[in-house]
Amino acid sequence: MDLKTIAVVKNGKNIPLKFKYEDSLTVNIQLDKVYHNNESYTIYIDYTSKPNQLHVKGSAAINDAKGLYFINPDGTEKDKPVQVWTQGETTGSSCWFPTIDMPEQKTTDEIAMTVPAKYVTLSNGRLASQKVNADGTRTDTWKQELPHSPYLFMMAVGDFKIYHDTWRGKPVDYYLEPKYAPYAKQIFGNTPEMLEFYSKTLGVDYPWNKYAQIVVRDYVSGAMENTSATLHGEQVQKTARELLDAYNDESQIDIAHELFHQWFGDLVTCESWSNLTVNESFADFSEMLWSEHKFGKDEADAHSYDAMQNYLNTPNAKTKNLVRFHYADKEDVFDVVTYQKGGRILNMLRNYLGYDAFYKGLNIYLKTNAFKAGEAQQIRLAEEEASGLDLNWFFNQWYYGAGNPDLKISYKYDDATKTETVYLAQAQEGQTFKLPMAIDIYAGGKKNRYKVWMNDKADTLNFHVASKPDLVNVDGDKVLLAKKTDDKTLDEYAFQYFNAPLYLDRFEAITFAANHQTDKAGQKVLIAALKDKYYGLRIKAIKALSMSNDDIHNAALPILTSLAQTDENTLVRAAAITKLGALKASGNLTLFKQALSSQSYAVQGAALGAIALIEPAQSLTIAKGFEQDNKGPLTQAIVNTYATNGGSEQWPYVYNKFTESGPQGKFGTVRSMAAMTGRVDKPEYAQQGIGAIKDLGIKYKQFGVGPFVTGLLTDIKAARTKLNDNASATAADEAIKAVNDAK
Repeated sequence: MDLKTIAVVKNGKNIPLKFKYEDSLTVNIQLDKVYHNNESYTIYIDYTSKPNQLHVKGSAAINDAKGLYFINPDGTEKDKPVQVWTQGETTGSSCWFPTIDMPEQKTTDEIAMTVPAKYVTLSNGRLASQKVNADGTRTDTWKQELPHSPYLFMMAVGDFKIYHDTWRGKPVDYYLEPKYAPYAKQIFGNTPEMLEFYSKTLGVDYPWNKYAQIVVRDYVSGAMENTSATLHGEQVQKTARELLDAYNDESQIDIAHELFHQWFGDLVTCESWSNLTVNESFADFSEMLWSEHKFGKDEADAHSYDAMQNYLNTPNAKTKNLVRFHYADKEDVFDVVTYQKGGRILNMLRNYLGYDAFYKGLNIYLKTNAFKAGEAQQIRLAEEEASGLDLNWFFNQWYYGAGNPDLKISYKYDDATKTETVYLAQAQEGQTFKLPMAIDIYAGGKKNRYKVWMNDKADTLNFHVASKPDLVNVDGDKVLLAKKTDDKTLDEYAFQYFNAPLYLDRFEAITFAANHQTDKAGQKVLIAALKDKYYGLRIKAIKALSMSNDDIHNAALPILTSLAQTDENTLVRAAAITKLGALKASGNLTLFKQALSSQSYAVQGAALGAIALIEPAQSLTIAKGFEQDNKGPLTQAIVNTYATNGGSEQWPYVYNKFTESGPQGKFGTVRSMAAMTGRVDKPEYAQQGIGAIKDLGIKYKQFGVGPFVTGLLTDIKAARTKLNDNASATAADEAIKAVNDAK
């Protein structure tokens, strides 16, 4: 910043003060006298901020940190709007205004923006005034009159259309680019229901005077919970056709996540980044809460399981405490431990305490600490007050300890003594976990539930059962945050699929059956799962089918054909079409061609991919017809079709779509892109492809994709060498080295 004047204001006059501004990040101001804690004083600072000159590290959650962003400011980038927006977390707000940039600080704010009159503005709180100026500008003044933390301050400017919704008389507004405005209600329309659900669940009404959501370009994160004005990245903007395939997708999950922050994060804010769990673990947990309320328990459990796997499969995550008093950089706390692991810990706590006591504890925490800062111990105290239970053991192992159980489970039934023995062992290094859990025993046509505690590294549990159980289901509520190895038989898993009620019961059974498709019991599970009540498990079963097995093929074919044509879920239809397409049976062509007329991009993409395997030449013509209107799965299908069956004529389209797409799109088409790069007849095209694949490898090397990308580049080098294209082969060699050398 350029700091021009710093003064103390007395009787309406500025009295200059001495200050030191040495490291560009902190200013030390020498006051005119000693002030005591019962005295107020006003500091005046005249400054110019220069955020583009600040170079600081972002995090896994927020990949840049300069606070204030001007998007296409001179209007030279075609098809990109002119916008201004801010990103405060963690210490980005102090990049554009002087403040004590710590999360425990709480303050009201007033922000005035002078902008070209054609633009819309948004900030925290209420729009207090608008003044039209003689020079064609307008000054909007926003006031946030309840205290919140500096990192939650925001402002945004741009050409936005506003859709006005309401909740209990409060404004609920959605700011989108004009071309997406017709879909505002479809994108954000669940928001009033979310506000009602969260307010009732927590027993604390939404605390701010309005709720706005705005969508911006080139955002540095997924979304940000600025007080009363959440900011989303452009991925949330979708057309009606894209929304057909969205269901409860990541964008909808983000909408729920950021709204819950208005209580956990904004109303009560983490006392320090060490205690970020009281913000982010709750917001992560809320994703499951909303899914459970709106879409049912299967959807919630599927989301929760995926989140747990994200944590379990992240290297070194098990070495980190949830509350981290020591870290190299505050940005490091924004990780799968704080988010996904923390959310699963709260799910276990809810299960242990019971829903009523758990939510009562959250109510106590929010009311006790409203407009102040909180930490994990205050969550513990509130939940203890609500439940009457000592929770030190729970918080010590899950909040102040690291890791998770690696649980080994095995069984033995003794017919002579009518005893079922369950052997539990924790194989992980580090702490031993106390694990309260339910064990369900299915025998003689009945289910009996036993509530047990595992307190040691190894426990042996004995149950009197009149006959050998059909199933012993450890962790009957499927809530344990653990890696589990379960020594069940195929028959037991088959029984579990048809009799145990939860998503994970069926998921585990399908997973086991997929590896036993030559057995009748495995076949029975997979064929039944094609009609599972939850669409995600129908898709899992479809993908698992081994159609080279005659028994599977004959039983599954009519069901797949029906699913491909009539399933209520477009993603199931697409998965069924893809599975049928892999058979390369010309008899299915009519079905595939009919699917091309679907409004679903996923169904169209699957149909195009299936046709390409049977009629490659015709698929090029069909793909050409979709060039003007395609998104997501259809875009990938066009690129894959062109890359597999096309040549130089199709290269520019393939290359442009690949370079324009996001990470998911790139990784969905990179194999085809690499194959086309290896055989395209123009060396300059091959070198374009090599460069794009190299850039992908360098950018995402930190996520372990280096060997995969260098493998593709090695194949390209071999292919170009066979074509005597030595220049491209050399370029591939250099690209391999660049990926390997990248930090």
